[in-house]
Parts: sequence; C-alpha cells; structure tokens
Amino acid sequence: MPADRAALGAFLRSRRDGLTPARAGIAPFPGPRRVPGLRKEELAVLAGLSPDHYSRLEQGRQHTVTEDVLEALSRALQLDDIERAHLRHLAAPSRGHRGSGDTGIAQRAEPGMLRLLTTLDHVPALLLGRRSEVLARNALLTAVLGTPLEPGSSFAAWLFLDPLARRRIANWADFAAAAVGAMRYEVGRHPEDRRLAAQVADLRRRDPDIARWWGDRRVTFRTSVTKRIAHPVAGPLTFGIESVVGPHDPEQTLIVYTVEPDSQTARLLPMLGNWADDYTDHPSNPEPAG
Repeated sequence: MPADRAALGAFLRSRRDGLTPARAGIAPFPGPRRVPGLRKEELAVLAGLSPDHYSRLEQGRQHTVTEDVLEALSRALQLDDIERAHLRHLAAPSRGHRGSGDTGIAQRAEPGMLRLLTTLDHVPALLLGRRSEVLARNALLTAVLGTPLEPGSSFAAWLFLDPLARRRIANWADFAAAAVGAMRYEVGRHPEDRRLAAQVADLRRRDPDIARWWGDRRVTFRTSVTKRIAHPVAGPLTFGIESVVGPHDPEQTLIVYTVEPDSQTARLLPMLGNWADDYTDHPSNPEPAG
C-alpha cells in the first residue's frame, strides 16, 4: 500500500474511533461493538457512502478521492478546519510529484516578516521555517525561554530534547502535544520532504511522549495554546501564542507571545528585556545572574 494512502486510512480510522454514535447523533447499529467509536458501516451511512467504498478508503485501496467525498467525510467525522485541511492534503492526487522538498538551499527569513519581528521587541517572538528551523528571534524570547535559539537551530529539538524546556514550560505536556500535532500537519503537507520525515522519526525514537502523541494522529496548526513559563527569577508568566503566516512564503510562520494588558506578565516583560544580553552573550549559562 502506498504510504500516502496508508496515512489517509489511518487518519480516517483514528477520527472514526474518536466519534461515538451519540456524538454523531445516530442510534448505534444493533449487535456487539468491537470498536470504541463508530463502526465503518455507521460512518458510511453518515457520509452517504456505500460500506464498500468507505472500506476501500480506510484500507488504502481507493486511489482517487473526490472533493464531494472529502466534504461528506469531514462533516460526518465533525472535523475542524485544520483536520479538514489535513484530510485534503492526505488525499491529494499529486502527492508523488511535488519534488523532494529539500533543495539544499538554506532557508532565509523573508524580509517583510523580519521587519515585523523587529517591531515586536516588547513581546517575545520568533520566526520559524520548514522543519521548525529558527530563522530569527528577538532578544526577549531568549530571556523568557532561557536559551539562545540561534538561527539555524531546531525549535523542535530544543522543545523535546533539552531538559530546560520541560522545566521552563510549566504546561510542557499541553504545549508539546500541540507541537506534535503541528509536525503531523506539516508532514501531511510535505510527504515528499525526506529531511522532515527523518527529523520526526528521530524525535519519535528518542522521546516516548512524541511517539505516544504521534500515535493519536491529532493535527494542529503550530501551537495555538496558552503557554505558562516558570521563570527562575520573574516567577510564573502566562502567554497566549499567536501564529502569523507570511504572505509571500507560507512556509514561514511568525510566533508571537501575547500578553493580557496590565497583567503581571505584561508588567514583568520590560524587566526581562534588560536581561536579554545575559542570554545572548553567555549561551552556556542560560539563567541570568542575580
């Protein structure tokens, strides 16, 4: 079975397993139930498909999937916008003809996004490219996270493999699980990207949490969840994470740490900005003195 069709079938199966008849608004079909969610036959009826047609989709034997079928499945499975987009990426007919995804050319920050990052010196922000590569970040981000995150480094590697990340991000599990969902979404968009596939495989092998979250097939767009920081000097900080996709290069995303006006975090950020040089000049000693 082609890898792309296997991924499509696995995603459909995972969403079907997570949707009960009661949530789907139907009476369960009679007979013993062997699945946690909907049966194949129940989902087929909801989507207006024959049971055989749906079985071929889940088993990876249906090579073409029409837009009408994708829309019917999205409605039946109650997919959100990101899940709908992911389903379409997995079902795209030209997945084998998009190139290798790795031209060998180093990623560079898009000038407009870089200018936007520069104007956001009052809140932490970073610019990410393909494969979670850091393209740029401001000084306040280093002060908040306690790591230099130099351009060219991997944000995913820091998040999952650096023990400091788990100490610094108080709700690390929530944030990291969403990051895994974002990686899955990127893999769905770029199944031809061998470097991305190798990166994901390496992270799954090295971190059991990633392997477990990868198995639930959840998809997200970046990490639009609240991020709570346990700062060693400033104390607890709370940020909303907003993502802005570049208008000229959709592979670049500006991640902005927003704060509530007049909140404790907003009042502490100017003080944290004064520590930024300590992080930048002494990356081996990420905690500010005093």
